Formats: sequence, structure tokens, C-alpha cells
Amino acid sequence: MSWKSRTYTGWGRVHSATSDTARPERASHLSRLMAEAPAPALGNLRSYGDACLNDGGKAIDMLRMDRILGFDPETGVLNVEGGCTLGTLARIFAPQGWLPAVMPGTGFATVGGAIANDVHGKNHHHMGSFGQHVLEITLETPKGKEVLTPGTAGFNATIGGLGQTGVIQSAKLQMLACKGDVMMVTERRAENLDAFLALINGSTASYSVGWIDATAQGEALGRGILEEGETGAGLVPAAKRGKRVPFNAPGFALSPPIVRMFNNAYFRRVPAAGRTTVKPIDDFFFPLDKIYDWNKLYGKKGFHQFQCVLPLDQTEVLREMLKKIARSALASPLAVLKRMGPEGDGMISFPMEGYTLAVDFRNKGRAEDLIAHLGDMTAQAGGRVYLAKDALASEAQIRSMYPNLNDWAAEVAKHDPEGRLNTDMTRRLNLRGPK
Repeated sequence: MSWKSRTYTGWGRVHSATSDTARPERASHLSRLMAEAPAPALGNLRSYGDACLNDGGKAIDMLRMDRILGFDPETGVLNVEGGCTLGTLARIFAPQGWLPAVMPGTGFATVGGAIANDVHGKNHHHMGSFGQHVLEITLETPKGKEVLTPGTAGFNATIGGLGQTGVIQSAKLQMLACKGDVMMVTERRAENLDAFLALINGSTASYSVGWIDATAQGEALGRGILEEGETGAGLVPAAKRGKRVPFNAPGFALSPPIVRMFNNAYFRRVPAAGRTTVKPIDDFFFPLDKIYDWNKLYGKKGFHQFQCVLPLDQTEVLREMLKKIARSALASPLAVLKRMGPEGDGMISFPMEGYTLAVDFRNKGRAEDLIAHLGDMTAQAGGRVYLAKDALASEAQIRSMYPNLNDWAAEVAKHDPEGRLNTDMTRRLNLRGPK
């Protein structure tokens, strides 16, 4: 199989890599590649930082391995190749009464990427993360094919393990029964952080997510909109076709006055009494997917996303973070606050019980300094930053946040003893090396 040089970036477009890339189409092709020249996998490149980059090395593009291998409509067990996207699964199976049990904010994430980053969604507070619904993983490692099942060390090192145990050829997933491909969505305004947390903590909805105004200060600090959703059946207008961003946006497009004006209008679009609407499933789960290449809105220098999770008793740290972000005047309109439930078994998975905050920042020096400070605050509060979104954390921060890192590295070494699956992120953070 031929290798072709390719230059690519993470979704944040700050860092890039050039790799010799192969694109297997069948399991036999993948097995041969991993036997001859082991390399880390690429999906749809939705990791924001350098988790998916392997500059100067090789990479295996999995997007052609996207077949559905089997589905049991009685049990909801799906067997699917690692390159299939979650949006594809939602579109195929929601009309049949099934959804992927956990879906992140983009339908372009692949099954392999969802496992490697143990993604979470709008229902983590009661359904956990993606890895908690994986029944079996077929893995191609530098040492050969392995079949992993829950409860084993190899499985727990693979869930959220950044692809370091091997390339995910396929997986068996437990799908979640749903009522149809329609969402009943209720939106409620919260005037400040205390009101916002009260809404989140009191929510009994199957799905919930909060947009937060990261520019608000004073009495309005932490104001936002909580969206709660339930699946349903019925007629609803089809989701509109996506539009492309044809060029990098100019710097003034996300200047502080424009962001504040947008956030104020967005907050007030929901009546004070709230409202309930009916939406296509894609519009609720993957709202930004309607704008292809929306990362270009941050300009040619790209952007960083900071995402952390803080324990439930650290709300004052969350409040201080929001104050620092608002005072910086660096935040974009994209800021999200959610409640998360108990963590799963992934050795270095991000999700843990607490509040998760995600904020986008244009790529500026001041933003990097702010994110470094927010990372320190997270570590001191006993929280974590999300490696799938990171490009700036230090080794010391990550080691304090992920206490099982050494156990994970030891298990990874059993699957990839020569370090052939290392990436720019694992090298930057020394994830697989000695302390």
C-alpha cells in the first residue's frame, strides 16, 4: 500500500504536521500496514490541539474503513468499523429507534476517535462517557490483532488512551433506545452563575447543555441559557444544508465589542419565561456542523479551546475562572457549561463528576498565558483538562490531574513496546516516558 505525504492540522489550526499517510480500505489492508510500518491513526481531525498529529512520522487515515458490520435490532448491539462517524450512525439508526448512547458536539467524530478520547455528551450526568457503552474493541497493534473486552487492563488503557495501544479496526457498541429522530428542546435563561448552577443541578432531562456568556461581569457573571432535550417522534422540518466558510475571517470579526454584542443578543433571543421547540436531531446534538470549516471564523492563526472539569465542591474556582476570562476580553461566543456524572474505567479518560467548562480563544499570546493560568487553577482544584482539546498544558499539570498515568503508560508499552504510535502530544507531555 502506498504512502503519500500530507500536511494537516488539528481542529484549532494552531499546530500542523506533515506525515506519510496511508488509507486502508479493508481490515486485511490495515493488518498488513500495522505489521509492516506501525503508525498512529487519523480520523476526521476533530481533536483541537496536537493529539492527532505526528509530524515527521507516519499516520494511518481510517476514514475509508467506515462500514457497518452488523446490527441486532432487538438488543441494539452494533458492530462498526472505526472510521464511521457518529453523525452517520445517528442519521441511519434514529429513525429505527436507536442512537449512539453518547454523542459529542460534532457528528464528524469517528467511532475510533470517540473511543480514543472517551468523548462525553449532553447526557454524561446519567449515561457516562462513550467508553462505558463499548462492548468490544478489535485492535490492530504493532504486535498483531487483539480483541479487548471491558474489565481488562488493555481495554481500560484504550478507552480514552489517545490511540496509543493500537489502531481501532472496529468496535461493538451498545446503542441507546430512542423515541425517534426529533428532539423536544426546552431553553431557559439564567441571569447569573448561581441561577445557572441551580438549573443544571435541578435538571431531570435526558440531555442538557448550557451556553454561557463568557463576557458577562458583575451581577451578570455566568449568565447563560440551559438547553434540555428529549427524543421524540413526529414531523419536523429537515435540517438545513450546511454552509461553508470560504475564507479565514478578519481579526475584527471576533473583536471584544462584537463578541459582547453577539452574546447579549444571543442571551435575549430566549424569552425570560423560556420556550420549547421541536428540532431535527442533528440541530440539537451537532449545532456547529451546519457551518462547515467553522474553525476559519477564528482567522488564519487558529484558536485554542480550554476545557476543564472541576469537582462539584469547587464552584468558587469556577466563579474565579469566569471572572478572569471575562476581564481578559479574549473569549469568543463559544462557551459551554455542563454537569458531568461519575467517571468510567478509562485510565486517562477526562470525564469525572463535576462541572465542565469549555471556552474558545483566538490564538494570541495573551490567550496562551490565560489558558496556562486556568490550567494551574484546574490542577490546584483537583480537576482535569481535556487532552482532546489541549495544545498548551505542561507535563507537570497533566501528571497532577491524571493519577493513573504511569499505570496507563506501562500497559501501553505492552501493546507498543517500541513507541511506534507516539504522537506530537504524547511527546510534548512525555505521557509515555519516565517521570
